[in-house]
Amino acid sequence: MTAPTGRRRAIAKALTALLPLAPYADMEKIRTEAGSVHMKTLPPTIAVWLAIIAHIRHTHTDYEKLLAEGYDRDSARFFVIEQTNIVLTRWRATRLLDTDDEEE
Repeated sequence: MTAPTGRRRAIAKALTALLPLAPYADMEKIRTEAGSVHMKTLPPTIAVWLAIIAHIRHTHTDYEKLLAEGYDRDSARFFVIEQTNIVLTRWRATRLLDTDDEEE
């Protein structure tokens, strides 16, 4: 199920504002995730931010490898913060992940 048109526009706007230089393929996956059913109760900016972090964590960092090695989720997330921020910086994100952030 896809998000209603107004929500899709808000997601697209938030995604462009937060991540102006992300590759198209990554942006499409993030846009799809931000518009998914389990994100529908969140404001578009929050849904986009959570989708961005999850996408980067799972596809551009060692997160999955750390989980496979036996690290718990919180530890694995902590160890990939720097890698996540490198990707965010490369994509000219207007926000970076902070070690003090609550679960994203």
